[in-house]
Amino acid sequence: MILNRAVIWGALALTAVMSRCGGEDTVADHVAAYGAFFFQSYGSSGQYIHEFDGDEEFYVDLNKKETVWRLPLFSEFRSFDPQGALTNIATGKYNLGILTKDPNSTTAVNKVPEVTVFPKSPVMLGEPNTLVCAVDNIFPPVINVTWLSNGHAVTEGVFETSFLSKNDHSFLKISYLTFLPSADDVYDCRVEHWGLDGPLLKHWEPEIPAPMSELTETVVCALGLAVGLVGIVVGTVLIIQGLRPGGTSTHQGPL
Repeated sequence: MILNRAVIWGALALTAVMSRCGGEDTVADHVAAYGAFFFQSYGSSGQYIHEFDGDEEFYVDLNKKETVWRLPLFSEFRSFDPQGALTNIATGKYNLGILTKDPNSTTAVNKVPEVTVFPKSPVMLGEPNTLVCAVDNIFPPVINVTWLSNGHAVTEGVFETSFLSKNDHSFLKISYLTFLPSADDVYDCRVEHWGLDGPLLKHWEPEIPAPMSELTETVVCALGLAVGLVGIVVGTVLIIQGLRPGGTSTHQGPL
């Protein structure tokens, strides 16, 4: 893919609730990005999002011109007019047009994304679960993340977040796949990005304990039998000792 990878990244507001941690050092208990947006020349695409502690609250669908809440419940407590997002995106697009005409402008440097795949919950065969594909260190924010099951593309039960912003101006995107763990199925998260030489496949399959061999079963049974026999012998000896005359001492009191 050939493209001028210039990207404009902006944030209308960045708030942090701070707490003292000795001397003048401070640490952020909570961080919210309100109005984080970007616009890029590739496909004339962009994004407008609100985040809290690295989680998406909502994003604005620039095509449908509507606010999409990460959880529908959030919309019951607050609202957001998407027109404000569209205005910021338009401003970013205009500024990008000016910057790309500057002879001193440079294209963005492609970063190599880092991919991790793991189950959301401990895996039990036959119990519904969710696979998580976390793609970190994304820049520029143009990427394809798809799922494969036994080598075939999967689209049902797939959900992914928007691009989540990071302090170093790279991005994180998370893709989810709901599935039913089976010993016969394997999965791959396929990632395509300019920072990679080619599509990257991150493999995952359920870890199933290897069946016990016949020799192991024989040894375990023999050990169990031996322990049982020892217990019987020891118990028999103790009973015999208890039945012998004088085995127990008695003290006769005065008449």
